[in-house]
Amino acid sequence: MTPQEPLGPKTGLNVVHLFCSPESSVDREAVYLAVESAVEGGLQVVSAAIMGAKADLCFMVLGKNLWDLRKFQSRIQAAGLMVVESYVSVTEISEYAAGMPEKMINDRLFPNLPPEGLRAFCFYPMSKRRGDQNNWYSLPYEERETLMRQHGASGREFKGRILQVVTGSTGLDDWEWGVTLFGAHVDDLKECVYTMRFDEASTLYGEFGSFYTGLVGSVDDVLDAVTP
Repeated sequence: MTPQEPLGPKTGLNVVHLFCSPESSVDREAVYLAVESAVEGGLQVVSAAIMGAKADLCFMVLGKNLWDLRKFQSRIQAAGLMVVESYVSVTEISEYAAGMPEKMINDRLFPNLPPEGLRAFCFYPMSKRRGDQNNWYSLPYEERETLMRQHGASGREFKGRILQVVTGSTGLDDWEWGVTLFGAHVDDLKECVYTMRFDEASTLYGEFGSFYTGLVGSVDDVLDAVTP
């Protein structure tokens, strides 16, 4: 059988967040093999135990070939992990990133995850509002750029405490961006989101989906936390 041609963004990586819950029986060895095979094939796999009732664990998977991400999803499903929610996106550079240093551009397009020492995990999707009074897409580019630079300055206040990975999903999923936060402490996640919501770009123009919060750990750590 001829292998499928690789499929991905022209620049950057495919990203999928798979939020799972165990079925009646989980084949832990099959989960290990799925992760090992993915990593050996060049994918990055971040595993996190999720708090609350929305899901039990999450695999955030990044790679150049979308077929490989799809195969990983099939393998963990076959191992007894039911995908109860998901999010599909790609790494990207913001249209407001003109003049950004090359290292920052590469870090956004090709992040190295998970970041060391940042074990608190949060994911949420968001879009820019298209309301009758506050429509982000009716603003001139220069005004949008100013608002986003202010928003970015707020985020940089959390350097060392928070790593933010913003991925683009317009046309790929229900929202326009997926935001993944890695924090030193759980309240760092809370403080970061709370602080940045006071920026005009969020206050007037931000719309947010459901939040998923958890703990980054090894596959063993995560499976121990969510399976009997």
